[in-house]
Amino acid sequence: MAHTQLLLEDDFSGLETGNFSAEVGAHTEYHYLPEAAPKGNWAVACFSSGGDRGRAWQVQESGAARLMAQTIENRYVHTHPTLVCGDPLWGDLTATIRFTPQRGPGAGTGQAGLVFRYRNSRCYYFFGLSEDGIVLKMVRHATAYRKPYEEILAQRPFAWQENHTYTAAVSVRGESIRAEISGPSSSALLEAEDGTYPEGRVGLLADMPTQFHSVRIETSAAAVEKFNVLRSRRERALDDLRAANPKPVLWKKFKTPGFGVGRNLRFGDLSGNGQIDLLVGQMLHHGPRDQYSELSCLTAMNFDGEILWQIGRPDPENYHLTNDVGFQIHDIDGDGRNEVIYCMNFEIIILDGATGQVKLKAPTPSSLPPANRYSRILGDCLFFCDLRGLGQARDMIIKDRYWNFWALDDQLNGLWQGACNTGHYPFAFDVDGDGHDELAIGYSLYDHDGRLLWTLEDQLEDHADGIAIVNFSQSDATSPIVFYTASDEGVVYASLEGQILKHHYIGHAQNPAIANFRPDLPGLEAVTINFWGNQGILHFFNAEGNIYHDCEPNPFGSMCLPINWTGQPGEYFVHSPNVKWGGMFDGWGRPVVQFPDDGHPDMCNAVLDLTGDCRDEVVVWDPYEVWVYTQDDNPKSGRLYKPVRNPLHNYSNYQASVSLPGYSE
Repeated sequence: MAHTQLLLEDDFSGLETGNFSAEVGAHTEYHYLPEAAPKGNWAVACFSSGGDRGRAWQVQESGAARLMAQTIENRYVHTHPTLVCGDPLWGDLTATIRFTPQRGPGAGTGQAGLVFRYRNSRCYYFFGLSEDGIVLKMVRHATAYRKPYEEILAQRPFAWQENHTYTAAVSVRGESIRAEISGPSSSALLEAEDGTYPEGRVGLLADMPTQFHSVRIETSAAAVEKFNVLRSRRERALDDLRAANPKPVLWKKFKTPGFGVGRNLRFGDLSGNGQIDLLVGQMLHHGPRDQYSELSCLTAMNFDGEILWQIGRPDPENYHLTNDVGFQIHDIDGDGRNEVIYCMNFEIIILDGATGQVKLKAPTPSSLPPANRYSRILGDCLFFCDLRGLGQARDMIIKDRYWNFWALDDQLNGLWQGACNTGHYPFAFDVDGDGHDELAIGYSLYDHDGRLLWTLEDQLEDHADGIAIVNFSQSDATSPIVFYTASDEGVVYASLEGQILKHHYIGHAQNPAIANFRPDLPGLEAVTINFWGNQGILHFFNAEGNIYHDCEPNPFGSMCLPINWTGQPGEYFVHSPNVKWGGMFDGWGRPVVQFPDDGHPDMCNAVLDLTGDCRDEVVVWDPYEVWVYTQDDNPKSGRLYKPVRNPLHNYSNYQASVSLPGYSE
């Protein structure tokens, strides 16, 4: 390329030796963990779902040099271990890598080579070694199957060998792709035309153990000028958006010595003074993984940091979780004052919220196979709804991890029991207008009396990570829709009669949020985030259930909690509280509000109105302290946007967050 300019050159010498990828697993579904953040020029774009994913990428010494090594045998067909670098706006360029495969060709070897014009870890071009030669392909989301669709643009036999070093170079100019590979004794060329992806980042991909020695990316002066113009335009627009928004300022902060947690807080008025308090829950895990977990300590506090009461023995080792445990704050008896309902020692216990004194307790339900290690269940979560038609959510659902659930009344008497693929957390809605809630749990819908109305279990695999029933158009002329983030099944829209209306195979989707993110569009929008293999991909859906945008701003999971930050239509969502990688994002996936660089904890976050001006505050915390941010123009008066959210008594790490339009007056 004549008169080229260098975009990036990396021989990995600036990275510390050791594991580059982190064994963080499900913790990064709703925690920010710095070990999962990008390092140097590189981010882990996706990982195998096997137990060895944490050691997949390693920086290794090789004589006086360093190299990046992918060290595992990947057998997961949905994803391929990938590192990415660069800017999504990169267009025409030439990328060259030197790499050494450490397994020879053959069935099951997989592929190793160069990713370019990378949009996300399911949408990109690839060139490199394959099981029987070399291949140039375009990869995108599937249309009818969970595995991504791959279109072979060009391929040919190529006699490559393990432990031999190869140089792969790809040049892209508009829709023209020229890909060349050379080794110790042979070389080969592939060419193709394809315009699916006009721009994107560059990456390294390997299913087999492979050493990557160097990366060089260069382009023409004209392409650099075009990139700089686009980048400047993007940054100016982002600066304008940030300047138009209130800035986060610290409102409260306090420490949680010995009894702090990860994302395991509950919020509600415990003392009865009209102010929101918080409940901190530590837990024990009896394994395997997160199938048998229970509370070990409960600490009730106010936002001045005063402890109201505490039950159990605090232990700083019991802070972590990758699931829910059964505890909530709720006025279950309808007397106008909140109780605390929780599971511990195979009992469901109801406490007075102000004092922590026991008001009622009963044994948890008897366990059923396959979750019958113990004679009674520990209680995976608690969910409140109105099955009996009382006009209040005074009935509860308790379940084991994935298989069985029970409906109880406010005296802890059993109403009925069900068995299905429960997924993580239910959703209730009066579907037929009879004054009784129906229960959407897993891929099934139950009537208030326990009668199964329909199920999609014969059509959908995996499990429901998030469920909501919402009228997306916000019109009386349309019916609500059942919305699922369905793990590896992607995103599913179903009718109230149980018919699948739309199915988006976008990878492992979860943590959905539904709100008015785009006031310029009719109805409500939804945002989902991917995890388990394709972490960090955001997809945005309009009221018709069609994807209008996607992006991959960082390689993390997130709760994507809607936040009413401005008091006007057009909510944002919090991705994480991290100063560099987090912030509040808008309906185009842009970080329009940043958190101050003031040393605040950034492991966890929650969103709710604590100061009473209709707008939300952001609670951020880690196991050691809690900070709360409000707007720099708080309080704000007048008619303000005041959305209707999921009730605080149904708080879960797996909730589908729903924010329906409303105003303060």
